[in-house]
Parts: sequence; C-alpha cells; structure tokens
Amino acid sequence: MLVFHDSHSKALCFRFAFVEMFVGVGPSRVRDLFKEARASAPCIVFIDEIDAVGRQRGRGGFSGGNDERENTLNQLLVEMDGFSPTTGVVVLAGTNRVDILDQALTRPGRFDRQITVDKPDLQGRKEIFNVHLKGITLDKEVEDIAGRLAGLTPGFAGADIANLCNEAAIVAARRKGEAVTIEDFGKATDRIIGGLESNKIISDEEKEIVAHHEAGHAVAGWFLEHTDPLLKVTIIPRSSGALGFAQYLPKEVFLRTQEQIMDIVCMALAGRAAEEVFFGRVTTGASDDLRRVTQLVYSTIQTYGMNSRVGQLAYPREDGQMGDKPYSDATAEAMDDEARAIVDAAYARTVELIRERKDQVESVAKLLMEKETITHDDLIDLIGERPFPGDKQYQEYVSARHGQKPQEEKTGEEAEGAQEDSELGNHNDAGLTPGLA
Repeated sequence: MLVFHDSHSKALCFRFAFVEMFVGVGPSRVRDLFKEARASAPCIVFIDEIDAVGRQRGRGGFSGGNDERENTLNQLLVEMDGFSPTTGVVVLAGTNRVDILDQALTRPGRFDRQITVDKPDLQGRKEIFNVHLKGITLDKEVEDIAGRLAGLTPGFAGADIANLCNEAAIVAARRKGEAVTIEDFGKATDRIIGGLESNKIISDEEKEIVAHHEAGHAVAGWFLEHTDPLLKVTIIPRSSGALGFAQYLPKEVFLRTQEQIMDIVCMALAGRAAEEVFFGRVTTGASDDLRRVTQLVYSTIQTYGMNSRVGQLAYPREDGQMGDKPYSDATAEAMDDEARAIVDAAYARTVELIRERKDQVESVAKLLMEKETITHDDLIDLIGERPFPGDKQYQEYVSARHGQKPQEEKTGEEAEGAQEDSELGNHNDAGLTPGLA
C-alpha cells in the first residue's frame, strides 16, 4: 500500500504490508495507515492487489471467520465507513479479481467507482510501443515500427509489449546487430507465442506429417472466407511441446455469425483432415485443435443460442462451477448430440475441401519441408492470391510487399509526371498512421 501526499510542493510516500502471520498486526497497520493519511490530508491512498485482504468473507479455505485476513478486512471497512465527513483522503485500489471482492467493499460509499482497464486496441498498442521503443536503437523510425507492430500484436497487454521489445533487443544482440530490425521483432513474437526453438530430433516421417498438418491449416484458411489472414507457418519444434504452428492476424471484431464460427472450426479441423487424406490415419497432433473446436461448438449451443434444437437459451459455463447443472439430463444429451453432429458435418466439409485442394496442400507441405518457415507472400507465389478480397488495413501487416511498386525506367514527360505523382503520394501518406486510415 502507498500513501501519496502533495502539499506545498512536498511529496511523501509510505508503504504498508497488511498480511502477516501475527494476530492483530494487519488491523493495527490499517489504523496507522489511515491515521497518517488524515494527518497528511489532502492525500491519496492506493491499495494494490486489494483481493489479498478484500476477498469475500467465509471463502478461501480458511477454517474460521476470525482469521487475520478477515480481521484486517473488517478494520479496513471500519476506516472506510462512508459516514464520516470529507477528510481530504481519497482511497484507490487495484485488482484483476473484482469478482471475488467482498460486497461490503464495493458498496456505495466505499469502492463504488469502478474503472475497467481493458487490453489496448490498435491505437493504444501503438502508443505503448512508442513508449517502450524509445530506448532501443532501431533501423527505421519509431513511428513506422510502432505502427506495424501494433497491427501484428492483437490481444497484447502493456506487459506483453514491454516483454516483446526486450526479447527483440536480445535477439538483435545475439546476432551482433547494430540496430533492432522488424525481423528481430518477428522472432521475438514467435518466441513469446510458441516458446523457444527446441533442438528436438524428429524423424523424417514425423516431420512430413507435421508439414502436411500445418499445410492443411494454411490451405483451408486460405480458401475459407471468414478465417483470419495468415502471417506465417512454421514446423520448427518449440519448447512448449508444439511441433509447429501457424500464426494469424485476428481481426478485432466483437460480433461473429454462426457461418463465421463454422469457418474457424473447419480451419481448426483441417490439420487432422490433411493427415487422414494423405496418410490414411490420424495422430495426436490435433489435440489442441480438438479442444478449441469443442469449446467453439459448445459455445454456439450453450451460450449464443445458435442451435435450433436447444433453442434460444443460454447455459454459460462458469470456471470451477460445482453442483447441479442448470438444465436436465435430457437437455445435456441433446447438447452432446447436436455438438457431435455439428463437428461431424464440419469435419466432412473440411475433408472434402482438402481433397479438392490436395495439390496445393502437397505443394505447401513440400515448401515447408524445404524452408521450415513460410510467410504470406510465399503462399501467394505458390497457390495464388486468396480468392476473397481482404481488408486493406491488414494487407500492410500480412504482406511485406504491400506498397512496393516495381521501378521502371521512364523518359521525357512520362518520367517527370511519375516523379510529380510520387512526390504528391509521399506528401499525402506522411500524415497517415499504418493501419489507422
């Protein structure tokens, strides 16, 4: 806990730790804290990780209701009774488990103002990158690198972004580079998402199976309309246990239709479908894919009401939920039957797609066997452009060639006109942020 006091250009900072093994220490420190705060008013009291002492009473595995943590919480509630006149003390707290806080803490008069700090969006990530890239020597302008990385890191929080910048600097130092490049950030992203590159020795047969598995994912996603744009595919083993993975650029959307969800399900099943089509048998490599498919399909039935048999009902699963289910055994059986039928239909559709695109899957698998890592541009060269128009905002992130134009020799008025157009184009693009047009 910190107490900040700002009066007449002076700042004071006190630190308090509440949770101790000795009885009575925690409440005593709470009393001392608020005594100092009132003496230093006006001031701000900030309690970090308040769930350590503010957990709901009667829960958490404690044997009795008179333990030290509850005594500390009770004293905190007494000090923040909400009935005292204005004392010039503002109490703030931080936690990522607001759902387990005691209701007495969150009632009006105590912590009644709640501000949710969610993960940053595209613009937020760009601004965070601008902060963490200041102390790093880059081969390009900070704005350019920050704009591109913001589009390549959906779902990253501030700590993830800081970790990515540190990892990229380490990658550049290992290769003894004078500056950190966008390729270093790509390797750092692979390390964060997939883990360290492993020195596992796998047989040629296993490598071929993994290559066809990942090629199935890549080709299915290429020819399914509602899947996310592909960034890269690799069959380099990772320390996390993955023998390969495909990296996509998920769109930051908040609503999905059933058709869009089923395209994602089919893409997840494409790895196992490729194994069946090319080898006539399946392996354990699709375990994570099946877990994701099960979660997606059951969510359409239990949460989103997208199944005609179960109807417009929602039975969301809660983490750690124990006891009776909020539905009958007949409804549970109907959910299982519908989920199995949906997955079987999606798998049949995926197998048909893989058989139809068998030559493309084989070509991608051979290229993976040769290069181990291929990118979006490699797939364009190999199997052609994606048949569905992509979002222009994402093209500059998934393709390294976006915006590059072949230079042709021009003479006379043609060359002069081209130069003027180029100057105008550069002037117009100067005020645009990548991905924010």
